[in-house]
Amino acid sequence: MSDKNPKYDLEERTAKFGEAIVLFAKKIPVNPVTSRIIPQLVGSGTSIGSNYCEADDAESGKDFVHKLCICKKEARETKHWLRILSVAAPELKGEARILWKEANELNLIFNAIVKKI
Repeated sequence: MSDKNPKYDLEERTAKFGEAIVLFAKKIPVNPVTSRIIPQLVGSGTSIGSNYCEADDAESGKDFVHKLCICKKEARETKHWLRILSVAAPELKGEARILWKEANELNLIFNAIVKKI
């Protein structure tokens, strides 16, 4: 029996996104331009999940909102680095676009959660 309204586990989704960013980063050719972009992308892309874990264990409502706002910002920053990387390594543009879409969805999810609080 299929669930028409599946529950989404944001901890798992953000972890899988971080893993996908790491695997993608390994494909990026290293040169003077990308050597600056790669650590920025990996940092922002993997911190979405770690900050979500921190939000999940927040010490207060205010701390929860703060951590979710960090998730929002990191997702947006990841979108930025993926866009820049598409110019620096055009051969990876298609894969970067797929990751950009997921970063955008995560950003929208965190925006919606914060607005509801």
